[in-house]
Amino acid sequence: MRIKSQIENRKSKIKNYIMATADKKKDKSKKRVVNVEAVGQAHIRATFNNIIVAMTNSTGQVITWSSAGKMGFKGSKKNTPYAAQMAAQDCATKAFELGLRKVEVFVKGPGAGRESAIRTIQIAGIEITTIKDMTPLPHNGCRPPKARRV
Repeated sequence: MRIKSQIENRKSKIKNYIMATADKKKDKSKKRVVNVEAVGQAHIRATFNNIIVAMTNSTGQVITWSSAGKMGFKGSKKNTPYAAQMAAQDCATKAFELGLRKVEVFVKGPGAGRESAIRTIQIAGIEITTIKDMTPLPHNGCRPPKARRV
């Protein structure tokens, strides 16, 4: 009899734990509300491996985002102007539907497809006010490897 009550007690504790974790997961999945204004920013990050386009409001909160990987491109195809065009079009159309009309464009990185992403945002109906290149440049940062002797 004593063992049965102990087993039932453990079962109820496990059940309560599972219910508590399920409630925590529900709380985390609440969607963030972002204030969409007519004027915002477009951030294009073009690395050697991928292109990420994010549309934000004037305070910097992300309205929509897209990337070449999200559009279904794999491997070396992600760093192409066409992949950048597809990602920018997806992001720009969603932002336009939400009410974004004018953007400042901030481009970062050396990758291909920087210009095609900017052109695609403009074609989608969003007016571009300024374009800024925010690519980080080292002030002679890391020491290069020693010269190869052949």
